[in-house]
Amino acid sequence: PRLETEIADGELRAPRSGRVQYRVVQPGEVVAGGGKVVSLIDVGDVYMTFFLPEMAAGRVALGSEVRIVLDAAQAFVIPARVSYVASVAQFTPKTVETQSERQKMVFRVKARIDPELLAQYPEQVKTGLPGMAHLRLNAQREWPPELQPRLP
Repeated sequence: PRLETEIADGELRAPRSGRVQYRVVQPGEVVAGGGKVVSLIDVGDVYMTFFLPEMAAGRVALGSEVRIVLDAAQAFVIPARVSYVASVAQFTPKTVETQSERQKMVFRVKARIDPELLAQYPEQVKTGLPGMAHLRLNAQREWPPELQPRLP
């Protein structure tokens, strides 16, 4: 029983399913109980963060349709929905290219990709990729042909 208990204590369990992004510790290193061993990506919760000017942010509803085109995969148009709109404006982050753009007040918005769609393409799901989020401020307008969903 004691040996079984010690073996069970040494078992690694992830708090959720996901893909290993990188190892925090290497084999043979000692880790305290509850310590972090790997960094996991939850491939069922993928979103893009983008920023909207004050005038546009007030016209965006949660659940609004978004189309994502990644720089590394421009042949694909990924459908998503607005899952978050910040309640407070902020200055444009420094990652934005021009100084004049960085001076403006913007609202942070997240567009989440449907987990059921992600489940169909587990090997293609990547995180941290730059791209463009396209949003219609008038939901009655049709998406242009080049922004119709196109998936692998």
